[in-house]
Order: sequence, then C-alpha cells, then structure tokens
Amino acid sequence: MKRVARALAAARSLPALALALALIAGGFAVWTGWDWYAAAHDDSAEYAAQRDAALAAGEQAVQNLNTLDHRDVERGLDLWESATTGDLHDQLASGRKEFAAQVQTAKTVTTARVLSGAVTELDDRAGRARVLVALRVTVKASDGQRTDKDSRMLGELTRTGGRWKLSALGQAPVGGTSAG
Repeated sequence: MKRVARALAAARSLPALALALALIAGGFAVWTGWDWYAAAHDDSAEYAAQRDAALAAGEQAVQNLNTLDHRDVERGLDLWESATTGDLHDQLASGRKEFAAQVQTAKTVTTARVLSGAVTELDDRAGRARVLVALRVTVKASDGQRTDKDSRMLGELTRTGGRWKLSALGQAPVGGTSAG
C-alpha cells in the first residue's frame, strides 16, 4: 500500500515539476529576448558604427591624397577629388592642372600605406569627425631612387550624402611642438 501511495504522489508531482520547468524556460526566453532587443537598439552600437565608418573613410582619403603616379595623374587626382569636400575639395579642383603638370614633369610615383589610425573626435549629429593617421609615404623618382618617409596627418571629415569625406588635412605636430 505504501508503494502505491508513493507512486500516486510521484504521478501528481510530475505536472507540477513540468509546469515549474516551463515557467523557468519561459522566463529565461523573455529575459534573453529583452537583452537582445536592448543591444540591437542601443545608441552606442550606431555610434560605434559611425566611428568605424569615419575612421575607414579618413584612412582611405589620407592614403589617396598621398598617392599619385605620373603615368596616371588624372585617375589619381579624380580619387583626390572624390574623397574630399568643402574648401579642401575646391583647392584641389582649382589647382588640378598646375599640379598635374608638376607631377608629370617630375615623373614621380608616390605611394602611401596607412600604418595606423584613430578617430580623435566624433560629433555624429553634426556629421563631423577628426582623425589622426600615421602613414609611410614612398616616393620613387624618375632615376629609380626611392625615399620613405613616415608622417602623421590630422584630418577633418564631414559627412555628406551619407558618406564621410575629408574636408581638411594637415601635418600632426611631432614631439614637444605645439599645434599652434
């Protein structure tokens, strides 16, 4: 009789145990779903995406503006203009013919390689960013002589048409010199 009573008690507790496990699983599903939703709609994720986009565009633009081949000057200058906006773009466009003539006369090939880069400021709402880019510039003269120079450039970016473009570019101060 005791065995039958224990078997009946165990049979009655199975639905209660199943209900408890179902409630725990449901609670866990709700918690993980909410956590996923919060992460997917977090403003910091969008901010990080904009920072990464600005850095990639800034590095590419600085590299483009330090790369030019006398054998295909027009293509290089087109890259310069497509990567810039504002006053910088206007300066490049207005001096294009003279600069192309100088490069073709000198017969140089200049290539740049980005060593590292960082976003130093980002105002996502205003569509402005600043980047610091370290690069190695190699100049090959017409006589075949090569010269490497490492430099750091400060660039300002402006978001236009959903894309980041370089709006200013200058040398970064080195060592104990001040920025002015």
